[in-house]
Amino acid sequence: MAGRAAEPEVIWARPERTGRGPKPAYTRSDIAAAAVRIADADGIEAVSMRKVAGELGCGTMSLYNYVPRKEDLYELMVDAVSGEYEFSEPSGDWRADMLALAGQTRAIMHRHPWLTRLMSAIYGFSPNVLRYLEHCLGCLHGLDAPPGIKMELIATVNGTVMTSVANELAIAERSRGLPWSAEREQAVRAAYLHREVASGAYPRLAAVLGGGGDPLDPDDVFLRTLTRVLDSFGPHSSAN
Repeated sequence: MAGRAAEPEVIWARPERTGRGPKPAYTRSDIAAAAVRIADADGIEAVSMRKVAGELGCGTMSLYNYVPRKEDLYELMVDAVSGEYEFSEPSGDWRADMLALAGQTRAIMHRHPWLTRLMSAIYGFSPNVLRYLEHCLGCLHGLDAPPGIKMELIATVNGTVMTSVANELAIAERSRGLPWSAEREQAVRAAYLHREVASGAYPRLAAVLGGGGDPLDPDDVFLRTLTRVLDSFGPHSSAN
């Protein structure tokens, strides 16, 4: 007979260690830091309870006293890197503040490339994430919009950043390990595209690409994209 399914549980509602006995040898911060080190070095696929236990120097089964499930380990990791934000007092310009926060999010995701794989509403209410949301709402105080729209704005900004960074990381990963430079590969692909467009089969695309210009700078693209997102929620203005 199959056992009864476990009840859903929030790791943050649990004590640091289950059961009685001596003072825990490790904190959740220790465990999260070990998992983050492994993921930063070898990717999220390399993170396992066994490897984290080895990093800490404890037995795998002992680790389950602190972290019952691998999903809980992921949540600890997301919360740990969410603590890397540097919050300052809201400036009164909600757009500028949200752009600055988006820039921090992008930098954090580049420092921890595995983060885009774990971003989920499931892990959206850990202590550091709650502090982030509270700070965002403080920055949005001057935006004349209902609370639900403000939360939607935060989610949309984060989703946009995540998509942008995932694309940036994919391009970087594609170039890694090739026997030629990324610039040479891009040049070859650009030459192919030019030949196809010049064939006359794609007149609209030819008109768009015919303007030439400098290669797109990722930072400029990121800024323009986020600016358009913020434009959809409100005009350029400062808080009242």
